[in-house]
Amino acid sequence: MSLPIPFGWYALAYSAELSPGDVKPLFYFDEHMVLFRTGAGRAHVMEAFCPHLGAHLGHGGQVQGDALTCPFHGWQFDGNGLCVNVPYARAIPKRAKEGPCLHSYPVQERNQMIWAWYHPRRVAPLWDLDDLPELSDPDWSPVDCYDWEIESPIQESGENGVDIAHFVTVHGALAMPKAEIALDGHRRETKLAALAPAIDDEGNVDFARTETIDLVSCNCGPGMSTQTFTRKLKTAMLGAVTPITATRLKLRFAFTKPRNISAQFNMLADGMIAEIVRQVEQDIPIWENKKYVESPLLCDGDGPVAKYRRWFSQFYDDAPAQPARATVIPSSEPQGQPALASLG
Repeated sequence: MSLPIPFGWYALAYSAELSPGDVKPLFYFDEHMVLFRTGAGRAHVMEAFCPHLGAHLGHGGQVQGDALTCPFHGWQFDGNGLCVNVPYARAIPKRAKEGPCLHSYPVQERNQMIWAWYHPRRVAPLWDLDDLPELSDPDWSPVDCYDWEIESPIQESGENGVDIAHFVTVHGALAMPKAEIALDGHRRETKLAALAPAIDDEGNVDFARTETIDLVSCNCGPGMSTQTFTRKLKTAMLGAVTPITATRLKLRFAFTKPRNISAQFNMLADGMIAEIVRQVEQDIPIWENKKYVESPLLCDGDGPVAKYRRWFSQFYDDAPAQPARATVIPSSEPQGQPALASLG
């Protein structure tokens, strides 16, 4: 069975990567697109090919004020896809004045990233993006970014967050983590608690004692996740997964930590980040060489994989137009060494 591209908000670039006047060609959702920022600073994403004679606007196109100019014949389009000027014509063609000539994707800039709404039938956005407050807090560090391109449908990679059994076999956890997972509409929240060696107020690790490490992981639709890791030190992460095609994805992780922390706590935060990156890179060979099993043979220790799949199915255009009802899947007591959700 092949999985289609689900609809939702998806990250296309970091905001810092696009200055006023910049034009970039993109390929996501199995579609050619052009990303540009106007002179006034607003980001736009449109389908890429000029409706005149088909030039790719992302290769040689130029921003002039609030319009994008085609490199082939100089036709100009605003961020809504409307033709606003044909420099050598006495009048804009009648068909071009009847409405947009190019599809313009709804865009938001949130959490230091540029997001576009994708729907195969061009349906307008059905929900808004959430904010990760630490990314706009001056007391938190600039983001530490990692990205990968992976051969996998995005449903398969996202399933990692509820597949608790793999944390032992793939990532070397001493015991399976215990989690409480809530599914509500387009949101999913996982609260995971596990035991880890204790850390004192100076950041020294005491392997003779244990304490609870808390992880809260939240999904806002299929393309955005946030994670916060809390002990005596808090670390936050934004995860963005974007389908390139139905079977290939772009994965971005952006981490931040408090600015005013000791060298010891800074080292611990960096160690936490390195461990999450390590776990992703352990998962990638499995994602790239597995197949999607539509009716898997599951056991009672696998975690709520079936519930996750039912929740995720709402993002496919051919699924019933009914949001997932609020569901809470309870946990048992935390035990063992914590495993970090590498995508969830």
